[in-house]
Amino acid sequence: MSLSLLLGFGLARAISAGDDLRSNLDLFSNVLYLVQNNYVEAPDNEKLIKGAIDGMLKTLDPHSVFLPEKRAQVMDEQFHGEYSGIGVQFDLQENKIVVISPLEGTPAYRLGIRAGDKIIEIDDKPLKKNINNEDVFKLLRGPNGSTVSVTIEREAQEEHLHFTIERAKIPIESIPYAYMIRPGVGYVRIIRFAQTTGDELESSIAKLRGQGMKSLLIDLRSNSGGLLSQAVDVLDQIVPDNKRLVYTRGRITSSNADYYSTNRPGKWTDGAIVVLVDHGSASASEIVGGAVQDLDRGLVVGINTFGKGLVQNQMNLSQGKLLLTIARYYTPSGRGIQRDYTKFGDQSEYQEDAYREDVPSDSALQARPKFKTATGRIVYGGGGIYPDVIIKDPPFLTRPEVELITKRVAFEFATHYVTRHPGTTWKPESFDQRFQLTPDEWTNLRTIATNKKIVLNDSTWTAEKPFLMRQVRAELASATLGSVERYRIAVEDDAQLNAALDMFPRAQKLMAAGAGARSEPGPVDPPAKDPRKSAAADEKERRK
Repeated sequence: MSLSLLLGFGLARAISAGDDLRSNLDLFSNVLYLVQNNYVEAPDNEKLIKGAIDGMLKTLDPHSVFLPEKRAQVMDEQFHGEYSGIGVQFDLQENKIVVISPLEGTPAYRLGIRAGDKIIEIDDKPLKKNINNEDVFKLLRGPNGSTVSVTIEREAQEEHLHFTIERAKIPIESIPYAYMIRPGVGYVRIIRFAQTTGDELESSIAKLRGQGMKSLLIDLRSNSGGLLSQAVDVLDQIVPDNKRLVYTRGRITSSNADYYSTNRPGKWTDGAIVVLVDHGSASASEIVGGAVQDLDRGLVVGINTFGKGLVQNQMNLSQGKLLLTIARYYTPSGRGIQRDYTKFGDQSEYQEDAYREDVPSDSALQARPKFKTATGRIVYGGGGIYPDVIIKDPPFLTRPEVELITKRVAFEFATHYVTRHPGTTWKPESFDQRFQLTPDEWTNLRTIATNKKIVLNDSTWTAEKPFLMRQVRAELASATLGSVERYRIAVEDDAQLNAALDMFPRAQKLMAAGAGARSEPGPVDPPAKDPRKSAAADEKERRK
């Protein structure tokens, strides 16, 4: 019974409990004691306690969770923006680690490891059967400055290659893509809000300004959020000074905070902005989108966002990390955008609900609380950020397209292609829309697909040729020029992105109207004042 007594003692010290809470804690201790001593098999006490913790947190909200040590380490790594390793993106194929791309500037890149290389041994030991991603992380990552030896199988090389690689800090980028997407239009893709996001955006804006940027598209699709401080930093770079960007309110005083834009140097406030969002845009992404919308700084386009308006504090514990909701956040107009989670039985139903429909019905939209922007436009709370312009998701990939991507047909073809063209100088225009394959190369490509057991009849093959050509161009660009050139090609047919790029004239007009607006964003129908509170406030003012 020592475990239950220890648990009771710890809780008694930490919790100021009323009689009702003490009674329930006694009940929990009694149930735990009976399970420990009477269950048909000896229970796993760690599973019992962690199951109880998970069950307790589920009664609060979907975002209050306990993370065991391994999951907590992964989250810390993502938010801190770096890890220590060799610097490769990889896939596992036929029990080999296939290098998809070495990350520019990393140890692997500097040693000449390239796309298509297959790692078959690590530290002179063959890879174990059924190796998984977690195994690879354990083998290739390690303390900064330590070394790891790899044996590589490379196409057109008869003998294996051997490298001893000194591990180094590898940055995890928040903004992997920042480039001029059209004349005068800059594009940044923010995929998370980590400790380096603000700094990365500052560098990206400076670079794009130097390339003639007049307008900026911020792509927040599938960005599930991250650090509140970094959402504020991003907004502070694009919003004029002394504007409230977001505020938080909780049960304890330390949870309450108001965040305003500053007069920091180098701000970019003189060009139109379009923010592209989707169902996967959540939390910090919604803070950015909500402020841009409320302050009429730009247009928010796409489809309704996830709807996460709760703030979690990260609390480090001896066996993991507790993410505990301590506040709600509100956009400048006062919108709470948390989606209702009380009607769902479990976390998966709550998650799936966010992706259920591209556009809320008219009746559902009108039932949501209404607010006004700085220029008096109507915006909505209570369920994510509803865009100023709805641009629906592109259609789903076909089954053959999914297979062609997941089985990396274009990647394998590109690896062979580059190997067969040694000494070629590659440029971005090498793989533009004029690039063509010979009949023999098309036959080779289809053979690769067949060998990977992808069934394509003649009509399907013909129909998928434009898609496959774009994939080939993208993979060739990745292998020879880097990930940004690959991405440029990959999004050429992104209908949602292309439609967003056509919104800048409208965004420019909105920005001009917002610059002349003097009103503050807020509720459409402010709650009526309590006359008793008003009288008390007036009396207090007179006594000053």
